[in-house]
Amino acid sequence: MRATMVRPKPATFDKKKTVAENRRARFDYHIDDTFEAGIALTGTEVKSLRFGEGSIAESYAEVRGGEVWLVNSNIPEFSHGNRYNHEPKRPRKLLLHEREIARLQGAVERKGMTLVPLSVYFNSRGRAKVELALAKGKNAADKRHTIKERDWKRDKARLLRERG
Repeated sequence: MRATMVRPKPATFDKKKTVAENRRARFDYHIDDTFEAGIALTGTEVKSLRFGEGSIAESYAEVRGGEVWLVNSNIPEFSHGNRYNHEPKRPRKLLLHEREIARLQGAVERKGMTLVPLSVYFNSRGRAKVELALAKGKNAADKRHTIKERDWKRDKARLLRERG
């Protein structure tokens, strides 16, 4: 009898070229867990992403019918795409394992969490990936605390530079 070995997930994902980043997400949400998901794209979408175009600023992910979809992400039309061009704001299917999808769905339904894309990037094999976070929204007091902490770190670094 042979035990199946599961390959351990890397702590950080293999990002070769970051295309779009949702920098506001870390300020607006408490990030609980992150996942790497592939994106089902058409040819002109991949070309637009390779040129560094694309935005995930107001986007989110949702679980529908056992599948995860990236909603409201913007990949502009490819300049030389002619009639084969894509729709810029269409929902895009995210590729995850069934176990991961079940876990995400459970967290969203039971714990009231949100699926927030943190970044879109190409890995070392040239595949487009999304870093997806399971997150809980911050309230105004939490945001104030984050700002206070960030300012203190900046001041502390300045003081250490001046004295040291």
